[in-house]
Amino acid sequence: MKKLSTDLKENKFEKVYLFYGEEEYLKSSYRKQFVDQIVAGNDMNLSVYENTAPEVEEIMENADTAPFFGEYRLVILENSGLFNRECDDLCDYLDKIPETTIILFIEKKADKRKKLFKKVQKLGYICEMNKQNEKQLSPWVGAYLKKNSKNITVKDASYFLGNVGLDMSTISNELDKLISYVGKRDTITKRDIDAVCIKQLNVRIFDMIDALSVRNKEQTLKSYYELIADKEPPARILFMIARQFTLILQAKDLSNRGMSRAEIGHIMNVQDFIVRKCISQSHNFTVADLKHGLESCVELDSQIKNGLINDQIGVEMLLINMM
Repeated sequence: MKKLSTDLKENKFEKVYLFYGEEEYLKSSYRKQFVDQIVAGNDMNLSVYENTAPEVEEIMENADTAPFFGEYRLVILENSGLFNRECDDLCDYLDKIPETTIILFIEKKADKRKKLFKKVQKLGYICEMNKQNEKQLSPWVGAYLKKNSKNITVKDASYFLGNVGLDMSTISNELDKLISYVGKRDTITKRDIDAVCIKQLNVRIFDMIDALSVRNKEQTLKSYYELIADKEPPARILFMIARQFTLILQAKDLSNRGMSRAEIGHIMNVQDFIVRKCISQSHNFTVADLKHGLESCVELDSQIKNGLINDQIGVEMLLINMM
């Protein structure tokens, strides 16, 4: 992505680009930057196709049109599906794109074996934009806040990401809320995060399991009732409880083998915040406790599906019986 920033800064562009991957925020952000920089408000030099694959002749007609009172014409094809099919005519045309035209493809998936992918790779630039990990996002959070004259410690940035998750659209929305909340104050703290940020479901399950692990019945049930009040389906809560016990069991086993937190996170394929929580919670459960908890979840799931027990009451009784 460094090249994209350089191209935008220097106003020197390849004739064709492909953005693809699962991180919609990054694709949308760079799409906007390309439109703002290249088109500069003159929509006469912009052609956009969304969720469709136009005929090659139509693409050529737009791409061959000279820019009107501008340096470039930008043609965007978004979610066209063209990179998962054979497009010989389009591939041939890309060699002939006018110097004044830039074509930008934006896709969720792209088959690297297809001729179109290889052609764009040869003539232009391809950027895969997938979900970022905590290590990548932590400095991004700091930079986002710095642009708004705010700052945050590395520790609190990690806590923030642990609470809101790693989806960049969600992160930006929660950061905007924090910026507004703190007003003229320049430092964002853990207290601010707790006050205004919406915790992702797995974090709220963590909190409930935390209370369960120390046999705090009142707090465990309070957390459960809050989830129910927020319209979380009991079946989904049950699934997340089972998932959490699985993670704790994995973390306990790997930790007992002497593995580091980084090694455990790599094997479990979860962010550092989750590893820390799981290792911490594992100290309050025996292996037998965890296996029994998982067996109870499986048994309850079967009872619910067979209509033997109400799902909301069943999960509540499960939590009570585990204390």
